[in-house]
Amino acid sequence: MADDSQHTSWLASGLALILDGEDKKESSQKSRLLSYCDDFGEQSLERTLEHVFDLPSKTINLLTCQVDANVICSIIKNDYLKYHKTLLTVDTSREGASASVDGSGPYIVKIEESSVCGEFQLIKLPLLIESHAVFSSARANACVWKGKWMYEVTLETAGLQQLGWATISSPFTEHTGVGDADDSYAFDGKRVIKWNLNAQPYGQTWVVGDVIGCCIDLEADEISYYRNGVSLGVAFNGIKKMVPGLGYYPAISLSQGERCHLNFGARPFRYPIQGFQPIQIPPSTNPLAVGLLHCFSKLLNMWRGENNNYSSMEKLRSLKRFMPVNELYNPVSRGICMELFSILNANAESVEYISWGPLLSFLMDVFRDQAPHDYESLDKVLDVLLDFPGSTLMFEHLISALSYHCKTASIVLRESPYSGSYPYLALACHMLRREDLMVVWWKMSDFEFLFEGFLSQRCPNKQDLQHMIPAVWWPGSCEDVSHESSMMLTTKTLTEAINKIEEKHRDLCCLVMQFIPPVTPPQLPGSVFRTFLQNIILRNRGADRNILPHGVSSNSVLVSLFTVILHFLSEGFAVRGCGWMLGSGTSGGPTVGFLHRGGQQSFPLPLILKHDPHRVEISRLGGSYSHLANFHPVNVDPEAEVVQWEEGCVDDVDPETRITHVGIQKPCCCLSLDANFSRISKNPFRYTAKASQSHCGSIPERSAQVAAECSSGNLNDDMADKPSTSDQSDSEFGYLLVQQMRVVALESTSSSSTLKEEELLDAMLLLYHLGLAPNFKQW
Repeated sequence: MADDSQHTSWLASGLALILDGEDKKESSQKSRLLSYCDDFGEQSLERTLEHVFDLPSKTINLLTCQVDANVICSIIKNDYLKYHKTLLTVDTSREGASASVDGSGPYIVKIEESSVCGEFQLIKLPLLIESHAVFSSARANACVWKGKWMYEVTLETAGLQQLGWATISSPFTEHTGVGDADDSYAFDGKRVIKWNLNAQPYGQTWVVGDVIGCCIDLEADEISYYRNGVSLGVAFNGIKKMVPGLGYYPAISLSQGERCHLNFGARPFRYPIQGFQPIQIPPSTNPLAVGLLHCFSKLLNMWRGENNNYSSMEKLRSLKRFMPVNELYNPVSRGICMELFSILNANAESVEYISWGPLLSFLMDVFRDQAPHDYESLDKVLDVLLDFPGSTLMFEHLISALSYHCKTASIVLRESPYSGSYPYLALACHMLRREDLMVVWWKMSDFEFLFEGFLSQRCPNKQDLQHMIPAVWWPGSCEDVSHESSMMLTTKTLTEAINKIEEKHRDLCCLVMQFIPPVTPPQLPGSVFRTFLQNIILRNRGADRNILPHGVSSNSVLVSLFTVILHFLSEGFAVRGCGWMLGSGTSGGPTVGFLHRGGQQSFPLPLILKHDPHRVEISRLGGSYSHLANFHPVNVDPEAEVVQWEEGCVDDVDPETRITHVGIQKPCCCLSLDANFSRISKNPFRYTAKASQSHCGSIPERSAQVAAECSSGNLNDDMADKPSTSDQSDSEFGYLLVQQMRVVALESTSSSSTLKEEELLDAMLLLYHLGLAPNFKQW
């Protein structure tokens, strides 16, 4: 007996785990967690679990069995939920609100189809809609007559939209919508006015990516609006009192081609306003999911503390009553996730809400929105979540949420350059380095839509710019020197923030370029990115016209893609992990950008002269296809031709000071990278070719009428007769001229399906006219 007591005392000073003698031979390296008491009667295992689950001391009784995930589930059900009873009591009352439902499903707030005047098309579930009529209006299927309520509208376009509230008697016609009657109220950020039978100035100009909060206070009889969580002030006061069942309905009116996403509460609000409730009831499982993820966070923080370089005194203090968490992490984390997925499986409608809300917040806290990011902790969490079959749907919603947050994120100037969409892009890039998650994203029906969301940037309006750059200075202005220094500091900070975002855009595009989809027959790297490029160019033909066709992308997406491709062609692909991509001319080597290689170069004519009815009228730098064909007729089959020439290079005699892409000094067109693309994850990308049913979100073909809207005029035609802005010749800049251009036969190659740099160059020129040239025309 004495020996046993000495043995127990020895265990108290060490780890709280022993080997079961019966299984020692079978698993000499597998330990089992068991409870024990130290010399003072303290049970470190139970005390540790009480700390993780926010339980009072002595709540958990002595554990007499092996601690595994099932035991943790039992503790959650019997102890955690018993003590935290509020997690199971959810106020589902909706006094002052009601919805007309068909009784076949849960309480869901949506557009009432019978109220639609005009034509709306559902672009993406749940409520991303686009107007296909000159003026389309509709109401929701829910009304409010008492209390404080709100819904959010995320702008996919920034044109004429009237957002607000209307009664059931408010008339909708081809020319009248929300706000055009005395019992309906609307805000229009395009014209910066409010509507209630008559128009009055109100609010701010809105931009793509803005989130407009539409709030109604039926206690004070007021309607107000918020732009990205910032109040625009009370728009209407003294609104009419209503009676139960005959209240105010959320209502919208959109002009042709306008798109917006409506959120009545099916997802957590992007910018919730204190005191205002969502019209749709949040899922009852949300509080419990929040509580479980909070426990997971506490467990992870304890694990971090043990694995960081804390001083021995801090370790002794933190481990005085707790056992080492390294041994507890797996069973406790799995037990928490088992309960989390259990409640999600029991209530499938809550998966989206929890993924967009508590789970995204939890992962952002683990990862940290500021560098240095905690990649190791994030990987431990992802490893546990991916072990559960139900995680696929959860990660689909999570990827959608990250894409949405990139669209709506605002750049905030601060000392660190990590702002705007950077945190969400950084988290997405690290997650998508895992092959299984990349496959999940690629198999989603809206893969390309989400890809565009990641590449989006919300542009500031006038008020945003005034807030970011309060002091403006230019050479010759009458402002004092302080304005100059303030503006220089602001523009430098803004540039650094944008550079970080663009760096993550390149990382994400490289991941897509490297991805090999699991299909048979196997595809080469770059096929998915090529499909995305082709589809986005086809969908946006006509985007450089005054009247835009339906479904065009945000201009920021086109500019981001142009910037990414320009950087790749300037810097070269070797530094970004895409060494497989080579152009027709490789004399400069893989470390020299395609646009800066000297020596013999070539370009395949089929890229420009392809007889594709959907692409031929999209302008290039030389003009439209018809313009090029008139001035540069091709007498032979273009499929058999390439253009070859001798490319000039920087003429610097001293090789030590020559500006190249491999040296410290680089051409001004190229940016230096602060991060190595191949670092970060312990789970590197693995390529497989598994047979699978999958798809990239296809883009429907346009009608002939829309294609006819794309005229052949272009910016170069307008500028052809304008004089040069420089009087210096090319030779004065030290460049050698292009010499001996010739056309030769195009050799067949077995790697014809590989994404080539020449393809990217052609796509970049198309993106220039679709995305950049219209911006220049505005000025």
